[in-house]
Amino acid sequence: MTESPDSQSGFRMPTLTYRVWKVWRRNFDVFMKTIHVNFLPSVLEPILYLVALGLGLGTFVASIEGFSYIQFIAPALIAIAIMYGSFFECTYSSFVRMYFQKTFDAIIATPVSVEEVIAGELVWGATRATINATIVLVVVAAFGLISSPLFPILPLLAFFGGLMFGAIGMCFTALAQNIDFFNYPSFLLITPMFLLSGTFFPLSSLPGPVQTAAVTILPLTHIANLTRGLVLGRIDTFLSLSTETTMLLSIAWISAVTTVFFILSINLMKRKLIR
Repeated sequence: MTESPDSQSGFRMPTLTYRVWKVWRRNFDVFMKTIHVNFLPSVLEPILYLVALGLGLGTFVASIEGFSYIQFIAPALIAIAIMYGSFFECTYSSFVRMYFQKTFDAIIATPVSVEEVIAGELVWGATRATINATIVLVVVAAFGLISSPLFPILPLLAFFGGLMFGAIGMCFTALAQNIDFFNYPSFLLITPMFLLSGTFFPLSSLPGPVQTAAVTILPLTHIANLTRGLVLGRIDTFLSLSTETTMLLSIAWISAVTTVFFILSINLMKRKLIR
């Protein structure tokens, strides 16, 4: 694309219209054509975790925060599904659509703007997170591990959590020169979050500085705390805060980070795509 005068004006609030949903619909239609490939792994993966870790390793763990080990990790699997679903959709999948399939070029040739293409990708990433999290939630319910009446709110949390992880992932896509670049965020960001965000053991077992870093830096910490609260009715509190304060802090943290990275990712991708 040729460079427009607006592209020289620096970062700004994106201008979005209903055409964002056209991009979302395109990705949804492609997903539905391959749903048989996408559905089975989303079902089998949480079952394997619950059986291997919850029922297997869980026999060696008496209880955590008053819950059995399988109860403790079940909500974390939903949080992990939110992270994986949107982050990888907005990194590897978006990169393939942008570079190899030239889908972005084809869409931008229509009245849809660059900003709307990226926003549509982000909304679709959030949708993938919601789909994946809902599938895992059904599996968790089938194991009889839900003890809170608040669990119907989880798809809403999954969407906004997915929007956050998708926007973070899209920032890496804006920086990527080749698809191998994504090994860096995968191993330096996603893997630490997978292990150190209160997913498989409580944050209270970590040293104080590590605990503080997990709360301050790792987005999955807040998603895992909220999913645990919505599934079990109580969460892994950190920094000696009450459950209610922790949930409010997590909601505020997610809202702020999502807003910043949503705007940042659209601007970075616009700079990348407009030459």
